[in-house]
Amino acid sequence: MSTPRVYVIHENPEWFPPLAAAFEAEGVPVQEILLTEGQIDLGAEPEPGVYWSRMSASSHTRGHEHSKEYTRAVLGWLERSGRQVVGGSHVLELEVSKVAQHGLLQHAGFDVPRTTAVFGTTTLKQAARTFTNGQDVPFITKHNQGGKGLGVRRFDSLAEFDAYVDSPEFEAPVDGITLLQEFLTAREPFITRVEFVGGEFVYAVRVDTSAGSFELCPADACEVPQVIAGAVCDVPGAEQPSAFSVRTEVTAEHPLVQQLRTFLADQRITIAGVEFMETTDGRTVVYDINTNTNYNPAVDESAPASGPRSIARYLGGLLETQYAAQLTA
Repeated sequence: MSTPRVYVIHENPEWFPPLAAAFEAEGVPVQEILLTEGQIDLGAEPEPGVYWSRMSASSHTRGHEHSKEYTRAVLGWLERSGRQVVGGSHVLELEVSKVAQHGLLQHAGFDVPRTTAVFGTTTLKQAARTFTNGQDVPFITKHNQGGKGLGVRRFDSLAEFDAYVDSPEFEAPVDGITLLQEFLTAREPFITRVEFVGGEFVYAVRVDTSAGSFELCPADACEVPQVIAGAVCDVPGAEQPSAFSVRTEVTAEHPLVQQLRTFLADQRITIAGVEFMETTDGRTVVYDINTNTNYNPAVDESAPASGPRSIARYLGGLLETQYAAQLTA
């Protein structure tokens, strides 16, 4: 068996270099497990180490339609073998289902957007009428298996929505589940993403949404189209680095941060970014949990702590606890 190390399970090589640099800076041995193709010997013991799954709900958009299934198989094998897995099977199922996220957040007492999940397409138009009480009021759609702002669109009338559903532009969700969600207007044009590593607060990011994008991925590799401003945003980031800044008034002592910390601990989620919006009608709405969190380099440089290096230290600490004798031999 090889020297114990941290194994990072993912499917997008473009997102790995900042993490690799962080592990190198912290002196933590790391190796990728790229789940685009490959095999596992189900009768073999996994290599010793700590395994971190950061599989993305949007993997199918990069041509990796089966990576989520590969990850389910690998995580089951690792967990049955007793290996320590960060972001294990239960976290993967949360990552790939906004329905599951919504239910857990609501049950935990957070204010969440009013949402209807529609299965298939034949009832979509009628579901929209029920959702809006037949009124032409703004609402948005998004894909249940999201990330990258998948399927997120604003509609201002039922006729507009009907035309979209019947058009070639309609984006069918990969799992067949479309969410209809209330349109929320931010008190100021930004959303906030709170980063946690090892279950502890790292920093909060203020993400300017005035440019009007629903696709707000912070990684340099993301491409961000312009869409409609002012609604719930799916993943923070933007085309211009100036869209990001550390929200210094949101600290570990902030009541919502403390509530989120407890929630993540209860759900056994140790690495995540959670997004919320403060609305014009005085609500603080929590609407997304990202368990394969990415970090904006410019924010990370100005923040009180580095997200990637916090992860490297956290996983390195788990590795040291389990394999101290082998690492120092």
